Amino acid sequence: MRSNRAKMRAGVSLAATLPMLAGALALGIPAAHAADHPGRDALVGTKPAWATAKADKGAASDGAQVTARVYLAGRDASGLAAYAKAVSDPESAKYGHYLSAGKAQARFGATKAQVAAVKSWLRSAGLKVTGVTRHYVTVTGDVAAAEKAFGTQLHNYVKGSRTYRAPAKTASVPESLKGAVLTVTGLDNAPHKATHDDQLPPPETVFRNSGPFSSYYGSNIASTLPDAYGGKIPYAVQGYTGKQLRAAYGAGKYTGKGVRVAITDAYSSPYIAYDAQTYAKKHGDAAWRTTQLHQVLPKKYTHTGPKECGAAGWYGEETLDVEAVHAVAPAADVTYLGAASCYDDDLLDTLSKVVDNHLADIVSNSWGDVEANQTPDLAAAYDQVFQFGAVEGIGFYFSSGDNGDEVANTKVKQVDTPANSAWVTAVGGTSLAVGKDDKYLWETGWGTEKAVLSDDGTSWVNFPGVFTSGAGGGTSRTVAEPDYQKGVVPNALATANDPAGNRVVPDIAAVGDPNTGFKVGQTQTLPDGTLGYDEYRIGGTSLAAPVIAAVQALAQEARGGKAIGFANPLIYARYGSKVYYDVTDRPTGNDLAVARVDFANGYDATDGLITSVRSLGKDSSLSAVKGYDDVTGVGTPANGYVESYRLR
Repeated sequence: MRSNRAKMRAGVSLAATLPMLAGALALGIPAAHAADHPGRDALVGTKPAWATAKADKGAASDGAQVTARVYLAGRDASGLAAYAKAVSDPESAKYGHYLSAGKAQARFGATKAQVAAVKSWLRSAGLKVTGVTRHYVTVTGDVAAAEKAFGTQLHNYVKGSRTYRAPAKTASVPESLKGAVLTVTGLDNAPHKATHDDQLPPPETVFRNSGPFSSYYGSNIASTLPDAYGGKIPYAVQGYTGKQLRAAYGAGKYTGKGVRVAITDAYSSPYIAYDAQTYAKKHGDAAWRTTQLHQVLPKKYTHTGPKECGAAGWYGEETLDVEAVHAVAPAADVTYLGAASCYDDDLLDTLSKVVDNHLADIVSNSWGDVEANQTPDLAAAYDQVFQFGAVEGIGFYFSSGDNGDEVANTKVKQVDTPANSAWVTAVGGTSLAVGKDDKYLWETGWGTEKAVLSDDGTSWVNFPGVFTSGAGGGTSRTVAEPDYQKGVVPNALATANDPAGNRVVPDIAAVGDPNTGFKVGQTQTLPDGTLGYDEYRIGGTSLAAPVIAAVQALAQEARGGKAIGFANPLIYARYGSKVYYDVTDRPTGNDLAVARVDFANGYDATDGLITSVRSLGKDSSLSAVKGYDDVTGVGTPANGYVESYRLR
């Protein structure tokens, strides 16, 4: 299911309406009564939006095989959502009264009797139970057995250029199970996977940035290049360091000491420990302590091929996330969890590991997909994990996407998911100007228009050029407006898709523009064919998410180590205060741009150079304006943000 989420390098993005009832599932509301099937409860949202009558190609073969997950609602689904909300609300008497993983499971998880009843029902329909976890029961069997179990026929439907199986109507379960089932996934067999979508060369191919560069914003003016927006422009920075980012976002004396941060991606770089330590040493960051970096990995990986998940391409994502967290919060304890694949089932399992074992209080996630590819059954499964996390004091931070309003990418204006969940903190992206002596100058919303230098070097061709990438944001079509956004998010945004009001993304932001990005170090194949460590500049909301996660680690240290938990209610409660930079697209009063010089082949000048101008603050149809906006949310952390979390 997921795509378009993550970082950017070289300025290339690295990072059908669903039923509104998806919001009800997300809140843990029990299944609805199925009027057309007396004695059964409907699992709302299990018939995907693309399974239309027009696309219907007839019944699936009875003997075709089905593999499904039956997610367990637990003993008190609505109570779980209510407790998660109360424990995250600064105005609630239960604020901060988190439960341990064991107590959360005992209070809200499925009972042995519920599990036994679900297994018995599935077996009676002719399905084989292949596994049981505290979250779901896995089954296999033929189409005929699945149809009997879930009270629906399975048909074949055309989706794009392919044909996939899906329920012909909403699936249901026996009413006698008394709400034990949250949802079922796998009845449709369309790909449900995520990607960082960063276009990053895998370790087999080195990537390097050409120069000239600026060492800080504006330090090197492109005086020999044509004007842009009425004047000379600076060269892009070579890549900000942790020292510059810490200064920009008010880290002060805090280092994240005593705070646990988790990072989730797919797969695992075999060089991450060496790369992270080498990078820290080269850039003046604190050396990684023994056991400060942990990895939790599956026994085996699947779907590794370039036409499936492209496992090697995820290495750069992990490298960015790990090095960015350490650069901003150098004393934080970091646990990297690599999913067995980029498919939803494996990503959900990875998130569940964090919650079930409380491996961290803060979780950075730089992956996802467009909302149109999300299905309500999966949304319910994800939200249940996020709610358990909130109950335990765990906050999830998701990048908002790298394609702006997604129109250029999908021809449909939409947000990304899981950043659209009401139970996570969606992180947008900015273009950041850090000046001499690490002084914060300004930020714009991240949105890039690109034009290349003319052959004679006297002008920019079709200036300002075409939109290439920008921070994801906008109004969800499927998730209802959460309470914490009411009174802060402008009504015009909240009601853009529904008069009742929907979730708007993002919540907060940090540096994301690859033209004002972060330098990372990664083992790659060098031009001579040998493996070696090299460095390059990168960006995207895949940078913004770990930066915000690291800033939250500093804030948690400032409050004496007390977990922040699901942060959105607190983030919005401080809206309009001086703890945020209120980011706008023309902070100096003028349009802004930087010059870029890139190797045509990505690593040396053999095939020539490409010179371009990259405009700042030009994010598709989205705009960073005064107050809350759908590019940067409430803004970015300012001096005083970290200190504001101190418990008084």
